[in-house]
Amino acid sequence: MTESYDADRPTVTLSQGVVKGIKDESSFPKAVEKFLGIPYALPPVGDRRFRPPVKVAPSSDIIDASKYGYIAPAKQFIVTGPKLESSEDCLTANVFRQAPQADSTELLPVAIYVHGGAFNRGSASMHNTASMIGWSAAPFVAVSFNYRIGALGFLPSALSAKEGILNLGLKDQILMFEWVQENIKQFGGDPNNVTLFGLSAGAHSIGHHLLDYEEGKKPLFHRVVMESGAPTSRAVRNYDAPIHEEQFKAFLAECGCPSDLPESEIIPFLRTISTEKVAKAQEKVFYGYNPSLRWAFQPVIDGEIIRRRPIDAWRSGKWHKLPIMTGFNGNEGSLYVNRQMATSDEFTNFFQTLLPQLEPADVQTINELYPDPLTTADSPYKEERDGVGAQYKRIEAAYAHYAYVAPVRQTAHLASPSAPVYIYHWALETSIVGGASHGGNMRYEGMDPAVLKISPSQKDLAGTLHAYVTSFICTGDPSGLAGAYGERPTWPAYQNSGPKIMIFGQKNKELLGGSVGPPAEVNDDVWAKTESDFWWSKVEISQQ
Repeated sequence: MTESYDADRPTVTLSQGVVKGIKDESSFPKAVEKFLGIPYALPPVGDRRFRPPVKVAPSSDIIDASKYGYIAPAKQFIVTGPKLESSEDCLTANVFRQAPQADSTELLPVAIYVHGGAFNRGSASMHNTASMIGWSAAPFVAVSFNYRIGALGFLPSALSAKEGILNLGLKDQILMFEWVQENIKQFGGDPNNVTLFGLSAGAHSIGHHLLDYEEGKKPLFHRVVMESGAPTSRAVRNYDAPIHEEQFKAFLAECGCPSDLPESEIIPFLRTISTEKVAKAQEKVFYGYNPSLRWAFQPVIDGEIIRRRPIDAWRSGKWHKLPIMTGFNGNEGSLYVNRQMATSDEFTNFFQTLLPQLEPADVQTINELYPDPLTTADSPYKEERDGVGAQYKRIEAAYAHYAYVAPVRQTAHLASPSAPVYIYHWALETSIVGGASHGGNMRYEGMDPAVLKISPSQKDLAGTLHAYVTSFICTGDPSGLAGAYGERPTWPAYQNSGPKIMIFGQKNKELLGGSVGPPAEVNDDVWAKTESDFWWSKVEISQQ
């Protein structure tokens, strides 16, 4: 890779300063200019900890944008991309574009990547956005950014509401979108042609912004890509729900907050302790609550960004009617469930803990939909793999359908009468135990070099997915641009009558030692449909 650091560095002048980036001329088919670590808000440190983000002031300073900024403090679950140091001073953006032609004057489509990580981990650098840009048949400008996560970004409680500090991570995201509106023209991007795209918690976030509707208020984006996520994928409770108050008290205790401290002094106290203490406290509390509906430090109903339960927002019809691409992976649960689960009691207890409001009849239905492999001769969940428990295949499927497949289908069903929706199923199995795991599509979407060098078939699969996503970013239609993969199947919009879905890599077993199949095929949307319908019917208790 050759990157330029001399006087010829790409330079963009913003109101906050002169940004000097770097140019990568050899890593991708097209040269890519990178502007890394640009502050989009003042550092949320010291007295600005646990406060809404503040815009950067105008300046004529030189901003060295040659390196990624700090990532938010958190214990990382899966590390992809460069290894970076963490700091609360993490509110930075990264802008990527193909090196512009000398006669280029037309403003380009813009894509903003919202990273995932359960709202408690992750960073912008997880996604190889530079590669995604460098391989695109049509130029566009891409932006990735960090936002506050864990307790620093999501600390629900009655006191937090009183202090006006709910959903700070979502407020960071909104300030980022506003920064793009104000500055992206200087990078050659069109502020009136912006796509949000993101995976997991990034997709959940995008769903919340999609539902954040006010009469007469124009959205800061124009289409969305929600990968393995939806606003209904997690419980979105009131800020003062008992579990949130319990977690808030646990967090205060871990931070060493005196139990007799007056309420008015609690948040000021939290602003005085070290970043390390905050990080350790949020980590201990987060990992003390499972399964996912009990996870700490999540978005909540705040009356400002999230005004009501997401399912009620969908049903109200008051949401931004914009083109949507969304989808799920075939084994979304493999990263999150106990791979050693051995008994049917463990299986049942998992769901009774996840959803305490389940009725006995619901538990019976779950057992019928997912027959116990130890007692049912023809159960499709019989486990034949080494190193896993007898109930692993069963619990992985059931949790995947509940947490990801059903909410994605719900988005498609509720949105498609009012806006174009394109739904996919990522089915490429990358390991015997993990299968088509959560997030497995990210490296393919970004045309990550590690994927491209595996084999021609993996490169074709990556190129096909990348072509659909970048076409959607540029045109609002995944089949709108031909590019190098112009022979790919036409992706039809979702219809509630006879719905179709694009399936990626379903017949490609190459990574498991098997045969190679087509990169993508259009199928009827019937996979795990009965199971999804059941979980869909439980959305009321999932949102409590």
